[in-house]
Amino acid sequence: MLYEAIAALAIVTQDQAALRISPRDSAQQQTVLAQGDALEIRGSRMDYLQVYDHRRERAGYVRATQVRTISTEADAAPELLSVLRFVRDTPGQEALGIAYAAAYLKAAPADAITAEPFDALGSMADRLAQRASARLGKVDGPRLAAALEVAASYGVAIKSFEREGQIQLCYEGDAFRRVLAMPSPSGDQAARAALALTRHDCVDPALGPLQIRALDLWRAEVLDRVDIRDLPGTLKNRVRLRRAGVWSGIAYAQAHRGESAAASAERAMQELAAIDKAELADEDLAVYNEAAVRVGATRWAVVPGNKPNPKLGIVTVAGEPGETCVLLTDARHDASAPLLRRCTYSVVWPASATINADASVLTLAAQPLSTWRELWVFRKTADGWLADVLPPASSDPGIGYAEFAGWVPGAPKMLVAREAKVSGRWQRSFEVVHLHTLNTEKRADRPDALSLFYRWQSPIWKTQTLSLR
Repeated sequence: MLYEAIAALAIVTQDQAALRISPRDSAQQQTVLAQGDALEIRGSRMDYLQVYDHRRERAGYVRATQVRTISTEADAAPELLSVLRFVRDTPGQEALGIAYAAAYLKAAPADAITAEPFDALGSMADRLAQRASARLGKVDGPRLAAALEVAASYGVAIKSFEREGQIQLCYEGDAFRRVLAMPSPSGDQAARAALALTRHDCVDPALGPLQIRALDLWRAEVLDRVDIRDLPGTLKNRVRLRRAGVWSGIAYAQAHRGESAAASAERAMQELAAIDKAELADEDLAVYNEAAVRVGATRWAVVPGNKPNPKLGIVTVAGEPGETCVLLTDARHDASAPLLRRCTYSVVWPASATINADASVLTLAAQPLSTWRELWVFRKTADGWLADVLPPASSDPGIGYAEFAGWVPGAPKMLVAREAKVSGRWQRSFEVVHLHTLNTEKRADRPDALSLFYRWQSPIWKTQTLSLR
């Protein structure tokens, strides 16, 4: 912290404050100060303070009205905490709040420090990173960059990585870890800390499967340490939504390693089912949709596997290291001489296999990513059997699923439900797909808006799917 070696302090309260070589508006400007910068006071002249900026190693004069003089003595701690409480929830004041949090932590006696200042510090750092990631406009760009530099000068670490062609900024989370390490943080403080430390969008996409698995297990442990019984309904929902998403990721990782994933997938579904929709805030609706899609992608883990149908079925065997090979079989073609063999690094859910009335089509759920489940369609043609893939959306793999929803009797058609996040927006559709071309003939955003879908949707699908939530 900058305050360790500074006795008399001033905190800059206005952005674009000028540090000049003499105490006059006409004097040459040394540099431009940002809100939250800490300056050492060395004197005063007229309406200016003579200061030294340790971060930029510059001396000069700044108008007294553009800074706030503070003390880091113990008797000043209550006043510093009051200002911190005032600015902590004000967007755009994060750098100033971080400066006051640092000043309070320097002034307050060690035995008087509670989880509150760390909660405030973490909340402001997290909000600053989110605002910077959102790129709130060209006007805000320089101010956000300056605020990030100020935060870094106080030891606040912001990590960055590329996601979907954009730079994602995330707070490293040291203050929130300190909140959870405190003897008795309040329920709200613990919940906010756990939510900030377990954000899905702050998982580095460059991590490997083993690293993601370890991180998900740690995230689940952090979330399970939060006692949600006495939390407000909205905050309780947010913790449950995060738990649902994390446990669905754990279920996928377990299935990918050949382990039983039923308990983890069941836990994810229970957390989602416990959501009180009446307490869902407007800003949490998108989070609810995301959690539902994450859980929906791995829902087949809770369904016991079926024996291969003698008319038409599948058998899964190991292929190359990490591969699963799907063998299409019937009464005359067993696993030693299958109708079709298709190998994949995806998680294959055998319990999802469904065949039509004349055994000419079989559908199967395959999941290449923890948040992306595709629908495989095996079709009998004049040239033999073919395997095609219906993805959740035409975009690059992200968050979504496509699933079989029923057969249309007497017609070469099937029903498909899809849900995915496309260009930042959630899209849910119920479709009638022609089996010969796999083209969508009709589409609606509600199943009752399509007569064929409403009449012929599978009862089993209707009781298991999350797309009808």
